[in-house]
Order: sequence, then C-alpha cells, then structure tokens
Amino acid sequence: MQTATATASSAGTRDRIVTTAARLIQRQGYVGTGIKQIAKEAQATLGSVYHFFPGGKEAVAVAAIGHSGAEFAAFLREALDSAEDPAEAVENCAVRLAVELRASGWIDGCPVTAAALETLGGETGIQQACAEALRDWERLVSEKLLGAGFAAADARELATTVIGALEGAEVTAQVNHSEEPLRMAGRQLARLIRSYA
Repeated sequence: MQTATATASSAGTRDRIVTTAARLIQRQGYVGTGIKQIAKEAQATLGSVYHFFPGGKEAVAVAAIGHSGAEFAAFLREALDSAEDPAEAVENCAVRLAVELRASGWIDGCPVTAAALETLGGETGIQQACAEALRDWERLVSEKLLGAGFAAADARELATTVIGALEGAEVTAQVNHSEEPLRMAGRQLARLIRSYA
C-alpha cells in the first residue's frame, strides 16, 4: 500500500510531466517536442513518463492539451466575467491575450493550435482533445451571450465566430510580433456582438 507521501510524490511527478509537456507543445508544437525532452525538463525519468503514460508521447500530449485547454478556459472565464456587457467582455479578452502574448516574447500562443494543425487528417486522441478544448471555450462564450439575453442559435454561432477569430488573430499577432491583430479582432467582435442588440 502506498503511503500518502508516495502518492503525493507520484501526483507531483505526473503533474510536472503534464505541465512541462503543455508548455513545450505550446511553444514548439507536438512534432517538435520529444519524449526525452519532456522527461528531462520535467525532472523525471523516461521510465516515469512511460509509467504514467503507457501510450507514450501521444498520451502525454492528450493530457497536456487537456491541461492547457482547462487553463485557457479559466483565463477566458475570468475575461468574460470582467464586464457585464458581452461585447466589452470579449474585447477585454482580446486585449488581455494581446498583452500576455507580447509579454511572452510572442511564443506563448494558443495552447492547442500547434498540436491541432500538426495532427490534422486523422482521428487521433490529440485531435479529439483539441476539439474538446475548442468546444469548451465556445460553450463559455455562448453561456455569456445567453446570460445577456441572446437567442440560443445566435449565441452558438457568435461563440464559434469569437473563438475562431481570436484563434486566427493570435496566430497573426505571433507571426507579426504585434498586438494589433488581436486588438482589432476584439474591436470588430465587439461591434458584431453589439449589432445583435
């Protein structure tokens, strides 16, 4: 029987592997991230990685994307709660993304984009994890709009538009090393949302 200390240590090692993999995949993509690099930077043995993730790199990536998706969902929820008006809240979200992206030196973009694009064309666990993260983010935006009295169909379509526009603007901001694509997207999304009032 494992002691509480051993269980906590195991959880700590697993968590380090997941958070390290999440950061590496976000910054260098799924293809550019190796299992040995994950182990080394997580200060774990390769055996530990395979102990927690018998499915290897893909299994680690699925857990990492789930972790990143939940982290971004918390960020998004906080940004959406920053204003009662959903248009203002969405614009605030875009501005916060722009500021944080600049602060990271343009390397900490969307936590699922790189993995999603690199694994297109197959029904992999990675694709499923990416799709789940995107659906979760859309649900949060939709709930904000529904709470403001939007019709269900409009809330659903606008939520998909908001997440899609922010994703694209974030990539463009990274490539151009500029906050403007995100700030412009925020302004235009706010204008679009207000047009439904």
